[in-house]
Amino acid sequence: MRVLHVVKTSDGADWAAAQAAELVKLGVEVHVALPRDEGRTVQQWSDYGAVIHIGPTDLPIRSPWLLPATLRRLRDLVSRVCPDLIHSHFFGSTVLLRLALGASHRTPRLFQVPGPLHMEHRFWRMLELSTAGSCDSWIASSRCILAHYRAAGVSEERLYLSYYGIPAGACPGVRTGFLRKRYGIADHIKIVGNANFMYPPKWYLGQRVGLKAHEDVIDALGLVLKQRADVMGVLIGGSSIASDGYERRLRQRAQAEGGDRILMTGYLPVEEIRQMWPDFDVAVHIPISENCGGVGEPMLAGVSTIAGSVGGLPEAVIDGVTGSLVPVRRPQELARAILRVLDSPDHYSALARNGQALMRRMVSTERIGQEILAIYASALGNRVAPLHHFDPAEALDPAFGCIGCATSSSNGQ
Repeated sequence: MRVLHVVKTSDGADWAAAQAAELVKLGVEVHVALPRDEGRTVQQWSDYGAVIHIGPTDLPIRSPWLLPATLRRLRDLVSRVCPDLIHSHFFGSTVLLRLALGASHRTPRLFQVPGPLHMEHRFWRMLELSTAGSCDSWIASSRCILAHYRAAGVSEERLYLSYYGIPAGACPGVRTGFLRKRYGIADHIKIVGNANFMYPPKWYLGQRVGLKAHEDVIDALGLVLKQRADVMGVLIGGSSIASDGYERRLRQRAQAEGGDRILMTGYLPVEEIRQMWPDFDVAVHIPISENCGGVGEPMLAGVSTIAGSVGGLPEAVIDGVTGSLVPVRRPQELARAILRVLDSPDHYSALARNGQALMRRMVSTERIGQEILAIYASALGNRVAPLHHFDPAEALDPAFGCIGCATSSSNGQ
């Protein structure tokens, strides 16, 4: 089976590359279209065994006059590769493919939807759905996304579910000291923060803060620092393309709220970030729109995690069982949640162990590789058995014996 993956970035989407690595092991001939031959994840795709093709992979929104040539180049790429199936991972890449190939192209196309943002806004939802043809199906990467497509009237036989994975062993489950040594943070200091790219507000979507709500995280940290002298905020990640001004404003805000007690590291390689996670005492992730991203790695590392109650996050961070949920855009409530975790470390460490056990199953690339292969077979008309979609809530029972048993978990039972 030959499958062409289409990815809009040569610098990110390592989750898509990790998925492809498992598919290669299972005998799939994986090809990938990337926009540039240089980038943070290009070598990763190559090391995982994918055949790399360089070409247009996203809508030229800022240069619409390039669209005809872009469509022609993408059609030529598909003709050269001649895949049995096309697997796209981003909104722009998916719409571009549909425009290039037409609604009734003979090759089955799967759009693995990485996040719900476009489905939350009518115009972008209509644009995506209106370009789909008879050969198109969707892989929701959370039950939240699955619900969006069902609500939009997409038929069940064209919908699948598969979470994105994290490679086994990527996040150490014990404290390494890597972060503390790098930045000279004493052992007694409690580290609270997250790791996210800094995306500036999209005013045309009505956003007043960035997608990852760094503003609210900084404001909450400021409140916590006023009450606890033994806490330091650490925010890992740099600005997205063409948003240096936004990062500068966030740094000014952090300086005003916490001075030197809020550290903003800038961009760090994902491999280093994964080594740093166990040094955190509390991970916070409160975006205004999200799938399940931003919590998998800290949970795998056994870190107490607080997440916003949006999108697919409650599927991973189950309130009172694997972590804590808070409403988004409420920095005061986030600050109170952080203080609760810091004040009751034994209780929340037990929840973190529950979360770690859940993540080891939920984001297992080996399990997901088998799942995607079965989805491919179904999309190609070769389904031999009903597909079983992973359910985090069901996975809790065999993992813990009883849901929410923080006391028994903390006693090692």
